[in-house]
Amino acid sequence: MAIHWLQALEVGKYLVSQRLKGRKHFPLVLMLEPLFRCNLACTGCGKIQHPKEILKQNLSPEDCFKAVEECGAPVVSIPGGEPLLHPQIDQIVKGLIDRKKFVYLCTNAILLEKNLHRFSPSPYLTFSVHLDGLREHHDQCVDREGVFDIAVAAIKAAKAKGFRVTTNTTVFDGSKVAEMQQFFDFLTDELKVDGIMASPGYSYEWAPDQEHFLKREQTRALFREILAPYRKGQKKWNFNHSPLFLDFLTGDKDYDCTPWGSPSYSVLGWQKPCYLLNEGHYETFQELINNTQWENYGQKSGNPKCKDCMVHCGYEPTAALDSMEPQNIGRSVGALLGI
Repeated sequence: MAIHWLQALEVGKYLVSQRLKGRKHFPLVLMLEPLFRCNLACTGCGKIQHPKEILKQNLSPEDCFKAVEECGAPVVSIPGGEPLLHPQIDQIVKGLIDRKKFVYLCTNAILLEKNLHRFSPSPYLTFSVHLDGLREHHDQCVDREGVFDIAVAAIKAAKAKGFRVTTNTTVFDGSKVAEMQQFFDFLTDELKVDGIMASPGYSYEWAPDQEHFLKREQTRALFREILAPYRKGQKKWNFNHSPLFLDFLTGDKDYDCTPWGSPSYSVLGWQKPCYLLNEGHYETFQELINNTQWENYGQKSGNPKCKDCMVHCGYEPTAALDSMEPQNIGRSVGALLGI
């Protein structure tokens, strides 16, 4: 498991404290979106479909810090849009690190290499680079030639300067097993990234391409094939996931979603009910927690919008909670130590 030991320790302490306090609905990862603008137009993404007046807006550093303090999650993921388009993104990241938050800055890496001087290596900072596959496949996913090569060069430059770099891969219908395995080999052996995230694509309502999102049984069958060499010990791919989440993807575990585990805050407010559904916004985090009918969401709720979702932002918190159960602690610690 590629999660930094300090992050694993602090998140573990946080989970124990929440359990001791008897809290049920608490966040693990804040999805902080300081802007929706992007320099790509990926067909599987619905974020840049917002109206132009929304795309022009930014969260200020003060807005970001207020949301982080209001939420209290130990981990902050900064997606978008493209966060490196934000003129004050370095101030936002520094402020979060000063608050001892573990920051994952998600980027397509087009602007990463020329912006590295704005950041300092830290165990609290990870660049999470979007790569959906090898050159041809990735460039097709982002609908622009040359992006894969730019991203690979940026990853190498960031690693050379001592930054932690992970990758974030969305797996769609039509992904080829052998190519995905070759891709994971490339990330592990050549790029030597600090971790790999892989998640099935979820059907954003606003995404231009609605034909290539996986159904639940398709997801399980595809990930069983892709991960077969890893599960047999033939590959040493370095996943930035709980091993229990990987068990969920392959169908070896049956989890329900923990939608409050990854709340989303943006220029529009706190998104209802989660990062993936567009059902409006609340002004405060507490309103989100108190007023959302959580039983209406998740695969077991019968909500058709949730039926096929197996995305990490909903199910990784469930796996994290399950890892605290006595029967799973040994495996979780072993994964952390690489045993």
